[in-house]
Amino acid sequence: MELVFDLLRSVIYGVIEGITEWLPISSTGHMILAEQVLQFSFSDEFMSMFRVVIQLGAILAVVVLYFKKLWPFCRDNGRDSGFSRHFRWPVVRLWCKILVSCLPAAVLGLLLDDWLDAHLYNSIVVALMLILYGIAFILIERRPRVPATTKLSRITYKQAVLVGGWQVLAMIPGTSRSGATIVGGLLCGMSRPCASQFTFFLAIPVMAGASGLKLVKYLAGGGVFTAAEVAALAVGCLTAFLVSMAAIRFLMNYVKKHTFTAFGWYRIALGVVVLGIWALQTFVFVPSL
Repeated sequence: MELVFDLLRSVIYGVIEGITEWLPISSTGHMILAEQVLQFSFSDEFMSMFRVVIQLGAILAVVVLYFKKLWPFCRDNGRDSGFSRHFRWPVVRLWCKILVSCLPAAVLGLLLDDWLDAHLYNSIVVALMLILYGIAFILIERRPRVPATTKLSRITYKQAVLVGGWQVLAMIPGTSRSGATIVGGLLCGMSRPCASQFTFFLAIPVMAGASGLKLVKYLAGGGVFTAAEVAALAVGCLTAFLVSMAAIRFLMNYVKKHTFTAFGWYRIALGVVVLGIWALQTFVFVPSL
């Protein structure tokens, strides 16, 4: 019976991941709230890995939805000869910009992964980042601007590097990777749809790398998967994939007609809720000695 409840919890986690990974509202903030009521029967080590590896389902949704825009190979591009004719060069150049943008976060992620988990994965940091970036969204959207870059093919290497810098800031829990990179994209002159799509594509190498790192560390630390854990991870990833498909479509349709202001106010409200729960647990519901 406990396995059934764990699988249901995995479904809920998958729904949270699928929605919050792509909307700029912080998956970590929602995970902290979920952890208050969803207590798995698995070890802390497994759950630390589970929260990250479940992202693989979300990544797959991006690959499926944007496969034609991301696949760099073809039978004949109609322009080149020899081996070069098998490449779609605009897509190759896009991937180069994606990798350039991801490099800072990849390097620092390898160096600081454990330190960040130990020192910054707490309610106060998450709440402050939720509120700070919520305010940033509201202020940016109030500033009149005409986007200089409306197509992925027009993104420059300078813009890619700058967005990569914002992605580094997303290593702080509660920031929201999509939130930070969208803010960076908007400040760099990208349109909302362009910044959102570039954010989706950046997620592929970053989240795949983060998931792989967590998985390797779990196994290297002596972790062994039980059948129940494999089932929970599979259900979580599948749910995240299906929900991500809908969430990505929703966001792309939304940003064509609306600003990110509503997400900013939502982040502020969520940050206040997280702070409130922390305050209650710290100062009111203090366990007796």
